[in-house]
Amino acid sequence: MSGWATLITVITKFVHKRRKYWALLMQSSRTLARIIWIHNEEREGEEGKEDILAKLTGINLIVAFAVALKHKLRFEPNIAYDDLADLVGHLDTFAKEAHDPNDCGTRSVGGLKAIGQYLSVPMAISNPRKAIKKSKKPLGNLPVEILSYLSAYVDELMNEGKIRLPVYQSQAGTALYAMEEVMTGTERVLNTPLPLAYTILISQITWIYVLILPFQLVEDLGWITIPGCVVATYIIQGIAAICAEIENPFGNDVNDLPLDIFCEQLAADLDVITSSPPPKPQDFISRRNNLVLQPLSKSGVDAWRQRSIEDLRAALKAKATVAPATMAISGSRGQVLGANRISSDVP
Repeated sequence: MSGWATLITVITKFVHKRRKYWALLMQSSRTLARIIWIHNEEREGEEGKEDILAKLTGINLIVAFAVALKHKLRFEPNIAYDDLADLVGHLDTFAKEAHDPNDCGTRSVGGLKAIGQYLSVPMAISNPRKAIKKSKKPLGNLPVEILSYLSAYVDELMNEGKIRLPVYQSQAGTALYAMEEVMTGTERVLNTPLPLAYTILISQITWIYVLILPFQLVEDLGWITIPGCVVATYIIQGIAAICAEIENPFGNDVNDLPLDIFCEQLAADLDVITSSPPPKPQDFISRRNNLVLQPLSKSGVDAWRQRSIEDLRAALKAKATVAPATMAISGSRGQVLGANRISSDVP
């Protein structure tokens, strides 16, 4: 049993690691998009419009990188996909040059073969690299090419002084590095399957254990050995099958990572960032409904501007020393702030 426990532990770590790469991609992509949209200064008038269009182009490249990486990990070298074609159609890439206009990018699968693939029948599983091998022109590496375009755009922003503060320049470079790290890490997971010797050994050990198990239990369990061994065989073979299932976590199977959902979520997050102009702090600081001392006080920022600095600091001290539940009790605010000479002023 300790051996099976060790195997489950290894599987858990592997699943966590593959998910970690896409979490890092989401984080670095949002960081880079925020820097491009907020910390990239816009000019006035028509020049400002050009700046906005350039920003949107750069942010779209971030989405294009994630989508292109998804297709690359699925051995889909084409660009004629609904979620990719419009994002990279304006770029000069090897994949674009190798694209056959008559190829729609998807191929139908027959009913019997589809059932066999669903049941993981070895003879029904197609070689995922078939489309790559059939290409007559070099396919290049689309995520790498997109990252090169994105790096060139960020480099231009820094050379023109549009991202002025060194801290944001450093964060942009770190985000680009993290995106490349994600690409390298996912490729390593994809191209480093479980060695064939391990696969054969696990299969042999599993079957030997299952065949010997009834002889170990029959003396103690009697006829219950039969249903017990059936259940045990199902569990043990299921654990062994997981090893083969997680070798490629980036496909379209039920147990694979939902890369389509991840890419859609990333695109939606970046749309939220670009949905409004870069905010100016004074605009949201001065709003009347900015309750700076809630839940202690329902007064807005304008009301607190009319009070002395001593009252403000006294209220801050009261807020720090009184539990939130206490402040919610009727009359507690007046009792707390009365000791600080502002009870009658705080609603």
